[in-house]
Amino acid sequence: MTAQTSEAFVARLFGIGVDALQGLIRIAIIIVLAYIVTQLMRAGLKKLEAFLIHATARGEDTLATTKRIKTLSSVMWTLSCGLLWFIVALVTLSQIGVNIGPILAGAGVVGLAVGFGAQHLVRDLVSGFFLLIENQIRVGDIAIVNNTTGIVEGVTFRTVMLRDQTGVVHVFPNGAITTLANATMDWSAAAIDITLPFRVDTDRVMELMRRVGAEMKAEKEFASVILESLEVFGIENFTETTVTIKARFKTQPAQQYVVGREFRRRLKYALQGAGLLDNPATPAAPNAKPALPAS
Repeated sequence: MTAQTSEAFVARLFGIGVDALQGLIRIAIIIVLAYIVTQLMRAGLKKLEAFLIHATARGEDTLATTKRIKTLSSVMWTLSCGLLWFIVALVTLSQIGVNIGPILAGAGVVGLAVGFGAQHLVRDLVSGFFLLIENQIRVGDIAIVNNTTGIVEGVTFRTVMLRDQTGVVHVFPNGAITTLANATMDWSAAAIDITLPFRVDTDRVMELMRRVGAEMKAEKEFASVILESLEVFGIENFTETTVTIKARFKTQPAQQYVVGREFRRRLKYALQGAGLLDNPATPAAPNAKPALPAS
């Protein structure tokens, strides 16, 4: 081997070594920058998490709200961190001489196929994300979803599960929910419509309604359930033969049905006892009171 050939070989080795060293330095810089970005992302998500907890927490629901937001924050962290390190891996491969063009093309094709195949799933997940973050419904609420009423038994990123009064469980994909109403958010209301013969003395009836409502609210069994005194709005409607009086009890969430049924039971006996119905001889209401379900 001539001296010139040896020098060229040494120079080539030196060049390869320099290029390898530069590549390693660039890879190290990329990894350090990625680590810094992950720390910034973590700090930003923690601040966002604290802000959302402060903005959406409501009294006794603080613990449930905190758990839900922490779950959402964990999902966001996993997705963003995974995407970041996937990009870092591709850049690192490019630095060591690997052609990442085919990898990107393959990832694009796979992503397109998955996107077409999972578009409904993605729609459900996005809708579920906002459903949870906005605290629209919670497990145990009475909700009306797409005109179906029931108790919420499960809320996930993908579905909402309702159980109606007959025990049937309805499962709604979040992306397919077009109408949503929550009957137990913060408080509930027992709307009461009393329909009586047209000739009845409506002023006496409304006075009797207020008295029965006040008696219920004063009792220990209902004192913690009824939030406000009975609101008697007045005559809602009348025909040639009937008149309808509307009233409302404001109650604890999900307690409106118990309060409304008991009020109607007591009012019936009170109206009969006052001679405002066709059969005034009906005996007074029994003293037994129905047990209230746990709040």
